Amino acid sequence: MKGNIIKYPRDNIDTDVIIPGQYLKVHDYAELATHAMEGLDPDFHSKVKEGDFILSGKNFGCGSSREHAVWALDDYGFSVIISSSFADIFFSNCFKNGILPISLESKIVAKLLQETSPIEVDLENQIIKTPSEDISFEINSHKKKILLEGLDDIAQTFQFEDKISEFEEKSTVPSVL
Repeated sequence: MKGNIIKYPRDNIDTDVIIPGQYLKVHDYAELATHAMEGLDPDFHSKVKEGDFILSGKNFGCGSSREHAVWALDDYGFSVIISSSFADIFFSNCFKNGILPISLESKIVAKLLQETSPIEVDLENQIIKTPSEDISFEINSHKKKILLEGLDDIAQTFQFEDKISEFEEKSTVPSVL
């Protein structure tokens, strides 16, 4: 994945900033995406292209546990968000929706904030490639697998369909009627 870095150097960008509460009843994800980050950055839509990356300070996605924040960013075309830390629920919701949240040390985030060229994120090899250096990042092996294979929670369950069917056949309670 290669793209530009959309930079938000501040800490504590919460889910109300990512997608304001008045849009939570919007069921069209494409429309929901048009309101992403509008309170923080009115020019967001004009400078973002599909495939770009968000880079932010610590505690990205804090606040309420609304999954809408991740949906809005996903539907806008973001596949990677880089921060020095994430709110736990936001972090989990990213993986459920196919977005890679990368946590890096604050000093590395500060270096990336100075970057003016596009970067490349190689999930397979766990490397962020910039013109000046390669930066490695950590990711749980299971979460890496689900992102590489495009598996959501349901698709993960279907990987065990044979075992589930076998269990159901053995566990069937005979009808009393």
